[in-house]
Amino acid sequence: MPWMNVLLVVLILLGLLFFLMYRFYKKEIHLKKASSKVWSWYQLESMVKETLQQLTSDPLLDHYGDEESFRREYTRRVQLRNALRTCSSGDPAQKQYIKSIIIDLLNKHVAWTDEQWSALLPFDKPVQLQAQDQFDILLYHFTKLHGTDGMHMLIQKYGWDQQRERLDDGGDSYHYYEIDEQDVQYAYRMESIHCLQEDRIAIVAQRIYQSYKGLSIIDELRDMRIDGISGGVSGTGGFGSISTMNSVIDDEYQKGFQQHVEQLKACNSVWLFYQGKSIRMSFLGFGSESELKRVCHNIYKHGAPGPLTEADGYRVNDMKDGSRVVVLRPPFAESWSFFVRKFNREKPSLEQLLPDQEAEVIIVFLRFLMKGARITAITGAQGSGKTTLLMALIQSIYGFYPIRVQEQAFELHLRDLYPERNILTLRETDMIEGQDGLDVQKKTDGAVHILGEVASDPVAAWMIQMSQVASLFTVFTHHAKTFPDLILSLRNSLLKTGMFHHEKIAEQQVSSVIHFNVHLKRDASGKRYIERITECIPRLERSKDLIEVRTDRDSTADSSHLQEQAGVWEPFIQAASDYYMDQQLPHTFEYRNIIEYRDGRYVWVNDLSNRQVASMKEEMTSQDAHVFEQWLQARREELVA
Repeated sequence: MPWMNVLLVVLILLGLLFFLMYRFYKKEIHLKKASSKVWSWYQLESMVKETLQQLTSDPLLDHYGDEESFRREYTRRVQLRNALRTCSSGDPAQKQYIKSIIIDLLNKHVAWTDEQWSALLPFDKPVQLQAQDQFDILLYHFTKLHGTDGMHMLIQKYGWDQQRERLDDGGDSYHYYEIDEQDVQYAYRMESIHCLQEDRIAIVAQRIYQSYKGLSIIDELRDMRIDGISGGVSGTGGFGSISTMNSVIDDEYQKGFQQHVEQLKACNSVWLFYQGKSIRMSFLGFGSESELKRVCHNIYKHGAPGPLTEADGYRVNDMKDGSRVVVLRPPFAESWSFFVRKFNREKPSLEQLLPDQEAEVIIVFLRFLMKGARITAITGAQGSGKTTLLMALIQSIYGFYPIRVQEQAFELHLRDLYPERNILTLRETDMIEGQDGLDVQKKTDGAVHILGEVASDPVAAWMIQMSQVASLFTVFTHHAKTFPDLILSLRNSLLKTGMFHHEKIAEQQVSSVIHFNVHLKRDASGKRYIERITECIPRLERSKDLIEVRTDRDSTADSSHLQEQAGVWEPFIQAASDYYMDQQLPHTFEYRNIIEYRDGRYVWVNDLSNRQVASMKEEMTSQDAHVFEQWLQARREELVA
């Protein structure tokens, strides 16, 4: 009957309505339970990992019917995959993109109650915050105010780069640099930071990001404008360490000793390199060797340089922002370790690098060395500022000279600093050796060659070869301590590579190539300065100078006296005398300092040789040669006075 059909339809509709209400009610119950859930760090990280995994791996065709929606979603997922792959390689844009997604997920899934904050970071209870928590808040606050200069401003404000002193077990004083828990706690109390809701969520998002895709505790520090950062370079528990020694210690002492050892493990080693100072950050630690290994495996991956295996032992690479990274692993190194060296990507100037008194004399002379096309060796210890000075010297080279650079890893980035210059940089790869790169450079119309670092025997041989036949002049860096060490080190490299087999001849080749040596130094306080500029005087050139002087002196003598001295045996006697003197002298070169650093100022101490002056003027423009002659005359008058 019709009314039965109507009743059946009504019952079906009511059943459907009750079913929908039940589903809605059940969903509301689930959302309330989820919103009232107190998340732990592990649960938050797992949620973020699972969500990002779904966003990058779910099937697309099952969700989108039209082509335009599919294309947009596909592009978004490709962008997300690329960001997840490259965010830890020094690319701040990709890192910020991933962090923004994490922040959206946190706002969507987490109810930020007081109980939730207490479980993660109790911002309202500073006493319960760990030193690392306080440091993260401090660094976020200063970064928000000063950008990448945040760590620099924090160190300067609280004097964290001041040298410290304590007495060791023997009663001797021990000097060091360190940032400990007390320093962080004091700075946190003094700042009295009040974090807004969005600031708190951003700090939590950074914590999750650095443990998921980032570089753990050094993630934000690496992005700061510092000289570098390293990890795994101190502490116990390395490969082959004597851990069995604890078995001979009594139980009571071993408990306290074990707690101390946990803090001093290699995986809890973080060192900051700041303005020439190595500062230990004792309050930071990776927590476990597996976390340190994860960072070591991820930090060098920019450009896909290949895996880090036991057979390789180490990797040298650069990051997206130009930082140099070196990673080492056992058994080649005693522990997993990494070294990130950052270079100033802004164009440096000699005035900024040399702020001392009477610095004008050395700044002008360095510029004349480049304009005069002098082969110059920049020497000094690690961290003394060799690479930065080399970057600044490029500005003084004439703009019409093409520049070719050979490096082991891209560090100088001269094209970023001088985009208007004709510059091309080559580096070694697993398949292309440095000698092949040098051979190619000979065919690229290069006039000036730059060697980033002469640190091995083959590279030293390339430098000598390059300076003799491949370029107008060469500038390179080296780690020699003194000028004789520089010459002898390069000489030994020529002998080891087999280019020469006689020490005197090899030494003569080196001394005839090197014109000047600029030596940098870093004192105990981290101050960097140029200790000296030294001119190399090959003995052959000095002998010619003496012969010229003797000839000029003898030209005034009576001609009859010269005839009396002449004889058939005179050439043989002179040759034997020269050979004997050559064998008696220890070296084939002499040297003298032109400028020295004395009592906080640069002093012109010796005059240039006539041959160097003449050679420099030949390579300069007529206007620069005239200015150089006048400037040099003023220096000579100062020496006489």
